[in-house]
Amino acid sequence: MISPNEVAYMSASQLASKIKTRELSPVEVTEAFITRIEERNKSLNSFVYFGYDDAMEKAKEAERAILAGEDVGLLHGVPTALKDLFGAKRGWVSTFGGIRALKDNVVNYDNPYCERLEKEGAIFVGKTNSPILGFRAVTDNYFFGPTRNPFDLSRNPGGSSGGGAAAVADGLLPIAEGSDSGGSTRIPAAWCGIFGFKPAGGRVPYFSRPDGFRTHIFSTEGTLTRTVEDAALGLSALVGYDDRDPYSVNEKLDFLSALRGSIKGWRIAYSPNFGVYPVDKRVADVVAKAVNIFKQAGAIVEEVDLVIPYPQRELSDLFCRIAMRGCISFFEGYKTKGIDLLKDYRQDLTPQCLQWMDKVYQMNLLDINRDQIMRTTIYDSIQNVFKNYDLLITPTVACLPAENAADGNTMGPTHINGEEVDPLIGYCLTYLTNFTGHPCASIPAGLVDQRLPVGMQIIGKRYGDVDVLTASAVFEQLKPWYHTYDICKNRPLDIVE
Repeated sequence: MISPNEVAYMSASQLASKIKTRELSPVEVTEAFITRIEERNKSLNSFVYFGYDDAMEKAKEAERAILAGEDVGLLHGVPTALKDLFGAKRGWVSTFGGIRALKDNVVNYDNPYCERLEKEGAIFVGKTNSPILGFRAVTDNYFFGPTRNPFDLSRNPGGSSGGGAAAVADGLLPIAEGSDSGGSTRIPAAWCGIFGFKPAGGRVPYFSRPDGFRTHIFSTEGTLTRTVEDAALGLSALVGYDDRDPYSVNEKLDFLSALRGSIKGWRIAYSPNFGVYPVDKRVADVVAKAVNIFKQAGAIVEEVDLVIPYPQRELSDLFCRIAMRGCISFFEGYKTKGIDLLKDYRQDLTPQCLQWMDKVYQMNLLDINRDQIMRTTIYDSIQNVFKNYDLLITPTVACLPAENAADGNTMGPTHINGEEVDPLIGYCLTYLTNFTGHPCASIPAGLVDQRLPVGMQIIGKRYGDVDVLTASAVFEQLKPWYHTYDICKNRPLDIVE
Protein backbone atom coordinates (compact mmCIF):
# COMPACT_ATOMS: atom_id res chain seq x y z
CA MET A 1 0.00 0.00 0.00
CA ILE A 2 1.09 3.57 -0.68
CA SER A 3 1.47 5.88 2.29
CA PRO A 4 -0.63 9.07 2.01
CA ASN A 5 2.44 11.13 2.84
CA GLU A 6 4.36 9.43 0.03
CA VAL A 7 2.14 10.89 -2.68
CA ALA A 8 0.78 14.00 -0.94
CA TYR A 9 3.18 16.48 -2.50
CA MET A 10 3.83 14.72 -5.78
CA SER A 11 2.83 16.89 -8.70
CA ALA A 12 0.03 15.90 -11.05
CA SER A 13 2.66 15.43 -13.76
CA GLN A 14 4.69 13.06 -11.57
CA LEU A 15 1.63 11.05 -10.59
CA ALA A 16 0.42 10.75 -14.18
CA SER A 17 3.85 9.61 -15.33
CA LYS A 18 4.24 7.02 -12.57
CA ILE A 19 0.75 5.68 -13.17
CA LYS A 20 1.37 5.30 -16.90
CA THR A 21 4.58 3.35 -16.24
CA ARG A 22 2.82 1.22 -13.60
CA GLU A 23 5.09 2.49 -10.81
CA LEU A 24 1.92 3.60 -9.04
CA SER A 25 -1.56 2.12 -9.03
CA PRO A 26 -4.54 4.44 -9.66
CA VAL A 27 -6.48 2.57 -6.99
CA GLU A 28 -3.75 2.93 -4.38
CA VAL A 29 -3.14 6.59 -5.28
CA THR A 30 -6.85 7.39 -4.92
CA GLU A 31 -7.07 5.50 -1.64
CA ALA A 32 -4.01 7.37 -0.33
CA PHE A 33 -5.47 10.78 -1.11
CA ILE A 34 -8.84 9.83 0.38
CA THR A 35 -7.04 8.75 3.56
CA ARG A 36 -5.17 12.04 3.70
CA ILE A 37 -8.39 14.01 3.19
CA GLU A 38 -10.02 12.09 6.02
CA GLU A 39 -7.05 12.80 8.30
CA ARG A 40 -6.71 16.52 7.58
CA ASN A 41 -9.95 17.95 6.23
CA LYS A 42 -11.70 18.21 9.59
CA SER A 43 -9.23 20.89 10.67
CA LEU A 44 -9.15 22.55 7.23
CA ASN A 45 -12.78 22.36 6.00
CA SER A 46 -11.69 22.46 2.38
CA PHE A 47 -13.88 19.56 1.19
CA VAL A 48 -17.65 19.82 1.64
CA TYR A 49 -18.82 16.95 -0.58
CA PHE A 50 -17.17 13.55 -0.67
CA GLY A 51 -17.51 11.42 -3.80
CA TYR A 52 -15.35 8.54 -2.61
CA ASP A 53 -17.48 5.70 -4.02
CA ASP A 54 -17.52 7.25 -7.49
CA ALA A 55 -13.79 7.97 -7.21
CA MET A 56 -12.90 4.40 -6.31
CA GLU A 57 -15.00 3.05 -9.17
CA LYS A 58 -13.21 5.36 -11.62
CA ALA A 59 -9.86 4.38 -10.12
CA LYS A 60 -10.58 0.70 -10.75
CA GLU A 61 -11.51 1.52 -14.35
CA ALA A 62 -8.28 3.50 -14.69
CA GLU A 63 -6.27 0.57 -13.38
CA ARG A 64 -7.91 -1.86 -15.77
CA ALA A 65 -7.05 0.44 -18.69
CA ILE A 66 -3.39 0.62 -17.63
CA LEU A 67 -3.12 -3.14 -17.20
CA ALA A 68 -4.75 -3.66 -20.60
CA GLY A 69 -2.18 -1.39 -22.25
CA GLU A 70 -4.77 1.07 -23.50
CA ASP A 71 -3.94 4.62 -24.55
CA VAL A 72 -4.70 6.90 -21.63
CA GLY A 73 -5.22 10.62 -21.12
CA LEU A 74 -2.97 13.37 -19.81
CA LEU A 75 -4.22 13.05 -16.22
CA HIS A 76 -5.04 9.37 -16.10
CA GLY A 77 -5.55 8.27 -12.50
CA VAL A 78 -4.75 11.71 -11.00
CA PRO A 79 -7.13 12.83 -8.22
CA THR A 80 -8.78 16.24 -8.46
CA ALA A 81 -11.87 18.03 -7.15
CA LEU A 82 -14.66 20.30 -8.30
CA LYS A 83 -15.58 23.60 -6.68
CA ASP A 84 -18.97 23.71 -4.97
CA LEU A 85 -20.13 26.73 -6.92
CA PHE A 86 -20.70 26.28 -10.65
CA GLY A 87 -18.56 23.14 -10.74
CA ALA A 88 -20.91 20.27 -11.50
CA LYS A 89 -20.83 16.50 -11.88
CA ARG A 90 -23.89 14.52 -12.86
CA GLY A 91 -25.48 12.95 -9.77
CA TRP A 92 -23.58 15.11 -7.27
CA VAL A 93 -25.01 17.84 -5.04
CA SER A 94 -24.37 21.51 -5.83
CA THR A 95 -25.16 24.10 -3.15
CA PHE A 96 -23.67 26.99 -5.19
CA GLY A 97 -21.45 28.07 -2.34
CA GLY A 98 -23.26 26.79 0.74
CA ILE A 99 -26.84 27.94 0.11
CA ARG A 100 -28.74 25.95 2.74
CA ALA A 101 -31.92 25.68 0.65
CA LEU A 102 -29.90 23.79 -1.99
CA LYS A 103 -28.36 21.22 0.38
CA ASP A 104 -30.08 18.38 -1.55
CA ASN A 105 -29.78 19.94 -5.01
CA VAL A 106 -28.53 17.15 -7.29
CA VAL A 107 -27.48 18.27 -10.78
CA ASN A 108 -27.86 16.30 -14.00
CA TYR A 109 -24.94 17.73 -16.01
CA ASP A 110 -21.16 18.04 -16.03
CA ASN A 111 -19.42 21.40 -16.24
CA PRO A 112 -16.40 21.88 -18.56
CA TYR A 113 -13.78 21.18 -15.88
CA CYS A 114 -15.43 17.89 -14.99
CA GLU A 115 -16.22 16.95 -18.58
CA ARG A 116 -12.75 17.64 -19.99
CA LEU A 117 -10.60 16.39 -17.12
CA GLU A 118 -12.56 13.15 -16.84
CA LYS A 119 -11.97 12.67 -20.56
CA GLU A 120 -8.24 12.87 -19.79
CA GLY A 121 -8.58 10.30 -17.01
CA ALA A 122 -8.65 12.50 -13.90
CA ILE A 123 -10.52 11.12 -10.88
CA PHE A 124 -12.88 13.36 -8.95
CA VAL A 125 -12.87 12.70 -5.21
CA GLY A 126 -15.27 15.44 -4.11
CA LYS A 127 -16.16 19.12 -4.09
CA THR A 128 -14.48 21.99 -2.27
CA ASN A 129 -15.86 24.90 -0.28
CA SER A 130 -16.81 28.28 -1.76
CA PRO A 131 -18.69 31.41 -0.62
CA ILE A 132 -22.33 31.87 -1.58
CA LEU A 133 -22.49 32.48 -5.35
CA GLY A 134 -18.75 33.21 -5.22
CA PHE A 135 -19.67 36.77 -4.30
CA ARG A 136 -16.65 37.69 -2.15
CA ALA A 137 -12.90 37.14 -2.07
CA VAL A 138 -12.90 34.79 0.92
CA THR A 139 -14.33 31.31 1.46
CA ASP A 140 -17.04 31.10 4.09
CA ASN A 141 -20.81 30.52 4.14
CA TYR A 142 -23.66 29.87 6.55
CA PHE A 143 -23.98 26.18 5.70
CA PHE A 144 -20.43 24.80 5.71
CA GLY A 145 -18.57 27.59 7.53
CA PRO A 146 -15.10 28.93 6.74
CA THR A 147 -12.25 27.08 5.12
CA ARG A 148 -8.98 27.52 7.00
CA ASN A 149 -5.66 28.50 5.50
CA PRO A 150 -3.10 25.69 5.90
CA PHE A 151 -0.36 28.30 6.45
CA ASP A 152 -2.28 29.71 9.46
CA LEU A 153 -5.48 28.00 10.59
CA SER A 154 -6.86 31.19 12.10
CA ARG A 155 -6.95 32.80 8.66
CA ASN A 156 -8.95 32.38 5.47
CA PRO A 157 -7.49 30.93 2.24
CA GLY A 158 -9.18 33.56 0.04
CA GLY A 159 -11.94 33.00 -2.43
CA SER A 160 -13.94 32.10 -4.07
CA SER A 161 -11.94 28.94 -4.92
CA GLY A 162 -10.55 28.82 -1.39
CA GLY A 163 -11.47 25.22 -0.63
CA GLY A 164 -9.56 23.96 -3.64
CA ALA A 165 -6.55 26.22 -3.01
CA ALA A 166 -6.30 25.14 0.63
CA ALA A 167 -6.54 21.48 -0.39
CA VAL A 168 -3.74 21.82 -2.96
CA ALA A 169 -1.45 23.68 -0.54
CA ASP A 170 -2.12 21.08 2.16
CA GLY A 171 -1.28 18.13 -0.09
CA LEU A 172 -4.85 16.82 -0.29
CA LEU A 173 -4.78 17.16 -4.09
CA PRO A 174 -2.21 17.98 -6.77
CA ILE A 175 -4.69 19.98 -8.88
CA ALA A 176 -8.15 21.48 -8.31
CA GLU A 177 -10.78 23.43 -10.17
CA GLY A 178 -10.56 27.19 -9.82
CA SER A 179 -13.25 29.10 -11.68
CA ASP A 180 -12.53 32.82 -11.99
CA SER A 181 -15.00 35.69 -12.41
CA GLY A 182 -13.19 38.34 -10.39
CA GLY A 183 -10.00 36.69 -9.21
CA SER A 184 -11.46 33.53 -7.71
CA THR A 185 -8.51 31.44 -8.86
CA ARG A 186 -5.77 34.00 -8.26
CA ILE A 187 -6.84 35.39 -4.88
CA PRO A 188 -6.75 32.03 -3.02
CA ALA A 189 -3.62 31.06 -4.91
CA ALA A 190 -1.95 34.19 -3.52
CA TRP A 191 -3.04 33.56 0.06
CA CYS A 192 -2.28 29.80 -0.07
CA GLY A 193 1.14 30.08 -1.73
CA ILE A 194 0.23 28.12 -4.87
CA PHE A 195 -0.01 28.84 -8.60
CA GLY A 196 -3.38 29.96 -9.93
CA PHE A 197 -3.96 30.47 -13.66
CA LYS A 198 -6.85 32.33 -15.33
CA PRO A 199 -6.91 31.79 -19.13
CA ALA A 200 -7.89 34.48 -21.60
CA GLY A 201 -11.62 34.95 -22.03
CA GLY A 202 -12.85 32.34 -24.53
CA ARG A 203 -9.78 30.12 -24.22
CA VAL A 204 -11.57 27.56 -22.03
CA PRO A 205 -15.26 26.89 -22.73
CA TYR A 206 -17.66 28.21 -20.12
CA PHE A 207 -21.25 27.02 -20.37
CA SER A 208 -23.75 29.50 -18.97
CA ARG A 209 -27.46 28.99 -19.48
CA PRO A 210 -29.92 30.50 -20.04
CA ASP A 211 -27.63 33.54 -20.53
CA GLY A 212 -25.17 31.88 -22.91
CA PHE A 213 -23.64 35.19 -23.95
CA ARG A 214 -22.98 36.23 -20.30
CA THR A 215 -22.25 39.83 -21.32
CA HIS A 216 -21.78 40.72 -17.67
CA ILE A 217 -18.14 39.61 -17.31
CA PHE A 218 -15.41 37.23 -18.56
CA SER A 219 -15.80 34.16 -16.36
CA THR A 220 -13.58 31.17 -17.00
CA GLU A 221 -12.39 27.84 -15.67
CA GLY A 222 -8.83 27.84 -14.34
CA THR A 223 -6.44 25.63 -12.42
CA LEU A 224 -5.01 25.56 -8.90
CA THR A 225 -1.68 23.76 -8.68
CA ARG A 226 1.63 23.80 -6.83
CA THR A 227 3.71 23.88 -10.02
CA VAL A 228 3.55 25.77 -13.29
CA GLU A 229 3.93 22.50 -15.20
CA ASP A 230 0.76 21.13 -13.61
CA ALA A 231 -1.12 24.26 -14.65
CA ALA A 232 0.09 23.75 -18.22
CA LEU A 233 -1.02 20.12 -18.06
CA GLY A 234 -4.45 21.07 -16.75
CA LEU A 235 -4.86 23.76 -19.38
CA SER A 236 -3.92 21.30 -22.10
CA ALA A 237 -6.93 19.28 -21.01
CA LEU A 238 -9.28 22.25 -20.64
CA VAL A 239 -8.75 24.38 -23.74
CA GLY A 240 -10.39 23.85 -27.09
CA TYR A 241 -13.41 24.94 -29.05
CA ASP A 242 -16.91 24.09 -27.89
CA ASP A 243 -19.95 25.25 -29.84
CA ARG A 244 -22.00 25.62 -26.64
CA ASP A 245 -19.92 28.70 -25.76
CA PRO A 246 -20.41 31.61 -28.21
CA TYR A 247 -17.07 33.11 -27.11
CA SER A 248 -15.10 29.88 -27.47
CA VAL A 249 -11.77 30.30 -29.29
CA ASN A 250 -10.95 27.68 -31.92
CA GLU A 251 -7.23 27.42 -31.22
CA LYS A 252 -5.09 24.76 -29.55
CA LEU A 253 -1.84 25.84 -27.92
CA ASP A 254 1.20 23.86 -26.79
CA PHE A 255 1.27 24.92 -23.16
CA LEU A 256 3.90 22.39 -22.14
CA SER A 257 6.39 23.72 -24.70
CA ALA A 258 5.85 27.19 -23.23
CA LEU A 259 7.60 25.99 -20.08
CA ARG A 260 10.90 25.80 -21.97
CA GLY A 261 10.71 29.35 -23.37
CA SER A 262 12.92 32.34 -22.64
CA ILE A 263 11.99 35.88 -21.63
CA LYS A 264 15.33 37.38 -22.54
CA GLY A 265 14.78 40.82 -24.03
CA TRP A 266 11.12 40.96 -23.00
CA ARG A 267 9.79 44.29 -21.77
CA ILE A 268 7.90 43.88 -18.52
CA ALA A 269 5.76 46.64 -17.01
CA TYR A 270 5.48 46.74 -13.23
CA SER A 271 2.64 48.58 -11.50
CA PRO A 272 2.77 48.41 -7.70
CA ASN A 273 -0.91 49.33 -7.35
CA PHE A 274 -2.66 49.74 -10.76
CA GLY A 275 -2.38 53.44 -9.96
CA VAL A 276 -5.42 53.42 -7.65
CA TYR A 277 -5.24 50.68 -4.97
CA PRO A 278 -3.79 51.02 -1.46
CA VAL A 279 -1.39 48.11 -0.87
CA ASP A 280 -0.11 46.90 2.51
CA LYS A 281 3.60 47.79 2.71
CA ARG A 282 4.53 44.23 3.66
CA VAL A 283 2.87 42.90 0.50
CA ALA A 284 4.28 45.71 -1.65
CA ASP A 285 7.83 45.04 -0.45
CA VAL A 286 7.64 41.32 -1.25
CA VAL A 287 6.31 41.91 -4.76
CA ALA A 288 8.74 44.75 -5.52
CA LYS A 289 11.60 42.42 -4.67
CA ALA A 290 10.15 39.46 -6.57
CA VAL A 291 9.59 41.35 -9.83
CA ASN A 292 13.32 41.93 -10.11
CA ILE A 293 13.80 38.18 -10.56
CA PHE A 294 12.80 38.71 -14.18
CA LYS A 295 15.87 40.88 -14.68
CA GLN A 296 18.03 37.84 -13.86
CA ALA A 297 16.43 36.12 -16.86
CA GLY A 298 17.38 38.98 -19.18
CA ALA A 299 14.08 40.89 -19.20
CA ILE A 300 13.75 44.65 -18.96
CA VAL A 301 11.55 45.64 -16.01
CA GLU A 302 10.16 49.15 -15.77
CA GLU A 303 7.64 50.70 -13.41
CA VAL A 304 4.64 52.22 -15.20
CA ASP A 305 1.70 54.45 -14.35
CA LEU A 306 -1.64 53.16 -15.55
CA VAL A 307 -4.18 55.81 -16.41
CA ILE A 308 -7.37 54.51 -14.79
CA PRO A 309 -9.66 57.51 -14.24
CA TYR A 310 -11.73 55.96 -11.44
CA PRO A 311 -11.00 55.61 -7.71
CA GLN A 312 -10.69 52.05 -6.45
CA ARG A 313 -14.01 52.19 -4.60
CA GLU A 314 -15.86 52.97 -7.85
CA LEU A 315 -14.06 50.04 -9.47
CA SER A 316 -15.10 47.57 -6.78
CA ASP A 317 -18.68 48.84 -6.91
CA LEU A 318 -18.61 48.37 -10.68
CA PHE A 319 -17.50 44.79 -10.20
CA CYS A 320 -20.24 44.08 -7.67
CA ARG A 321 -22.91 45.44 -10.01
CA ILE A 322 -21.68 43.54 -13.05
CA ALA A 323 -21.00 40.28 -11.21
CA MET A 324 -24.35 40.29 -9.45
CA ARG A 325 -26.17 40.99 -12.72
CA GLY A 326 -24.74 37.70 -13.88
CA CYS A 327 -26.57 35.98 -11.02
CA ILE A 328 -30.01 37.17 -12.06
CA SER A 329 -30.51 34.23 -14.40
CA PHE A 330 -29.47 31.91 -11.54
CA PHE A 331 -32.15 33.28 -9.22
CA GLU A 332 -34.78 33.37 -11.97
CA GLY A 333 -33.90 29.83 -13.03
CA TYR A 334 -34.50 28.43 -9.56
CA LYS A 335 -37.79 30.32 -9.34
CA THR A 336 -39.00 28.21 -12.28
CA LYS A 337 -38.10 25.14 -10.20
CA GLY A 338 -40.22 26.36 -7.33
CA ILE A 339 -37.34 27.74 -5.22
CA ASP A 340 -37.59 31.53 -4.82
CA LEU A 341 -34.35 32.22 -2.98
CA LEU A 342 -34.80 35.99 -2.83
CA LYS A 343 -38.32 35.75 -1.43
CA ASP A 344 -38.51 32.59 0.68
CA TYR A 345 -34.88 31.91 1.62
CA ARG A 346 -33.36 35.36 2.12
CA GLN A 347 -31.87 34.16 5.43
CA ASP A 348 -29.68 31.75 3.43
CA LEU A 349 -28.01 34.65 1.59
CA THR A 350 -25.58 37.16 3.07
CA PRO A 351 -26.69 40.77 3.65
CA GLN A 352 -24.10 41.89 1.08
CA CYS A 353 -25.46 39.53 -1.56
CA LEU A 354 -29.01 40.71 -0.91
CA GLN A 355 -27.98 44.35 -0.94
CA TRP A 356 -26.34 44.11 -4.36
CA MET A 357 -29.03 41.90 -5.85
CA ASP A 358 -31.70 44.36 -4.78
CA LYS A 359 -29.67 47.16 -6.40
CA VAL A 360 -29.16 45.45 -9.74
CA TYR A 361 -32.84 44.56 -10.04
CA GLN A 362 -33.47 48.31 -9.98
CA MET A 363 -30.93 49.17 -12.69
CA ASN A 364 -32.09 50.48 -16.05
CA LEU A 365 -30.56 50.30 -19.51
CA LEU A 366 -28.71 53.61 -19.07
CA ASP A 367 -27.12 52.34 -15.84
CA ILE A 368 -25.96 49.20 -17.58
CA ASN A 369 -24.58 51.19 -20.50
CA ARG A 370 -22.58 53.44 -18.14
CA ASP A 371 -21.06 50.36 -16.55
CA GLN A 372 -20.02 49.02 -19.93
CA ILE A 373 -18.39 52.37 -20.77
CA MET A 374 -16.38 52.20 -17.53
CA ARG A 375 -15.38 48.65 -18.39
CA THR A 376 -14.25 49.75 -21.85
CA THR A 377 -12.14 52.54 -20.38
CA ILE A 378 -10.37 50.03 -18.14
CA TYR A 379 -9.77 47.76 -21.13
CA ASP A 380 -8.19 50.66 -23.04
CA SER A 381 -5.96 51.54 -20.06
CA ILE A 382 -4.56 48.03 -19.90
CA GLN A 383 -4.24 47.72 -23.66
CA ASN A 384 -2.19 50.93 -23.72
CA VAL A 385 0.41 49.24 -21.52
CA PHE A 386 0.74 46.40 -24.01
CA LYS A 387 1.61 48.78 -26.82
CA ASN A 388 5.09 48.93 -25.29
CA TYR A 389 5.36 45.90 -23.01
CA ASP A 390 5.02 42.13 -23.19
CA LEU A 391 3.69 41.59 -19.65
CA LEU A 392 2.18 43.59 -16.82
CA ILE A 393 3.06 42.71 -13.20
CA THR A 394 1.11 43.75 -10.08
CA PRO A 395 0.47 42.38 -6.59
CA THR A 396 -2.37 39.87 -6.64
CA VAL A 397 -3.98 40.90 -3.35
CA ALA A 398 -3.26 44.12 -1.46
CA CYS A 399 -3.22 42.59 2.03
CA LEU A 400 -2.34 39.46 3.99
CA PRO A 401 -4.90 36.66 4.55
CA ALA A 402 -7.97 37.75 6.50
CA GLU A 403 -8.84 36.23 9.86
CA ASN A 404 -11.85 33.93 9.88
CA ALA A 405 -15.09 35.02 11.52
CA ALA A 406 -17.34 32.78 13.59
CA ASP A 407 -20.68 33.74 12.02
CA GLY A 408 -20.30 32.28 8.51
CA ASN A 409 -19.80 35.74 7.03
CA THR A 410 -16.04 36.32 6.98
CA MET A 411 -15.05 39.54 5.23
CA GLY A 412 -11.84 41.13 4.03
CA PRO A 413 -10.39 44.35 5.44
CA THR A 414 -12.36 47.59 5.47
CA HIS A 415 -9.23 49.78 5.34
CA ILE A 416 -5.71 49.45 3.93
CA ASN A 417 -3.11 52.10 4.72
CA GLY A 418 -5.92 54.17 6.22
CA GLU A 419 -7.95 54.15 2.98
CA GLU A 420 -11.42 52.61 2.94
CA VAL A 421 -11.87 49.57 0.72
CA ASP A 422 -14.83 47.31 0.02
CA PRO A 423 -14.45 44.24 2.29
CA LEU A 424 -16.04 42.06 -0.41
CA ILE A 425 -13.33 42.48 -3.05
CA GLY A 426 -11.83 45.98 -2.83
CA TYR A 427 -8.48 44.66 -1.63
CA CYS A 428 -7.97 42.50 -4.74
CA LEU A 429 -6.13 43.67 -7.88
CA THR A 430 -7.65 40.86 -9.91
CA TYR A 431 -11.13 41.68 -11.16
CA LEU A 432 -10.03 44.27 -13.73
CA THR A 433 -8.84 41.47 -16.02
CA ASN A 434 -12.27 39.83 -15.74
CA PHE A 435 -13.67 43.03 -17.20
CA THR A 436 -11.16 42.80 -20.06
CA GLY A 437 -10.49 39.10 -20.67
CA HIS A 438 -6.69 39.21 -20.37
CA PRO A 439 -4.96 35.99 -19.25
CA CYS A 440 -3.14 36.12 -15.94
CA ALA A 441 -1.72 34.10 -13.08
CA SER A 442 -0.87 34.50 -9.44
CA ILE A 443 2.54 33.12 -8.58
CA PRO A 444 4.06 32.78 -5.08
CA ALA A 445 6.28 35.84 -4.56
CA GLY A 446 7.46 35.13 -1.02
CA LEU A 447 6.41 35.08 2.62
CA VAL A 448 5.75 37.75 5.23
CA ASP A 449 7.08 36.89 8.69
CA GLN A 450 8.29 33.58 7.19
CA ARG A 451 4.76 32.14 7.27
CA LEU A 452 2.13 34.13 5.31
CA PRO A 453 2.18 33.86 1.50
CA VAL A 454 2.10 36.80 -0.90
CA GLY A 455 1.11 36.46 -4.55
CA MET A 456 2.38 38.33 -7.60
CA GLN A 457 0.05 38.74 -10.58
CA ILE A 458 1.40 38.20 -14.10
CA ILE A 459 -0.87 39.60 -16.82
CA GLY A 460 -0.44 38.85 -20.52
CA LYS A 461 -1.72 40.36 -23.74
CA ARG A 462 -5.32 39.57 -24.66
CA TYR A 463 -4.58 36.04 -25.90
CA GLY A 464 -1.07 35.76 -24.47
CA ASP A 465 -1.66 32.71 -22.27
CA VAL A 466 1.59 31.12 -23.45
CA ASP A 467 3.56 34.24 -22.50
CA VAL A 468 2.16 34.15 -18.97
CA LEU A 469 3.11 30.49 -18.60
CA THR A 470 6.61 31.06 -20.00
CA ALA A 471 7.30 33.91 -17.58
CA SER A 472 5.85 31.90 -14.71
CA ALA A 473 8.06 28.91 -15.48
CA VAL A 474 11.14 31.13 -15.63
CA PHE A 475 10.24 32.70 -12.29
CA GLU A 476 9.63 29.28 -10.70
CA GLN A 477 13.05 28.10 -11.82
CA LEU A 478 14.83 31.16 -10.44
CA LYS A 479 12.78 31.53 -7.24
CA PRO A 480 11.25 28.14 -6.34
CA TRP A 481 8.71 28.07 -3.51
CA TYR A 482 8.26 24.35 -2.87
CA HIS A 483 9.95 24.54 0.54
CA THR A 484 7.15 26.76 1.86
CA TYR A 485 4.77 23.79 1.98
CA ASP A 486 6.70 22.51 4.99
CA ILE A 487 4.60 25.01 6.95
CA CYS A 488 1.44 23.24 5.77
CA LYS A 489 2.86 19.75 6.25
CA ASN A 490 3.65 20.49 9.89
CA ARG A 491 0.51 22.43 10.78
CA PRO A 492 -1.64 21.38 13.75
CA LEU A 493 -4.50 18.99 13.02
CA ASP A 494 -6.78 20.26 15.75
CA ILE A 495 -9.63 22.64 14.94
CA VAL A 496 -9.14 26.32 15.64
CA GLU A 497 -12.16 27.76 17.48
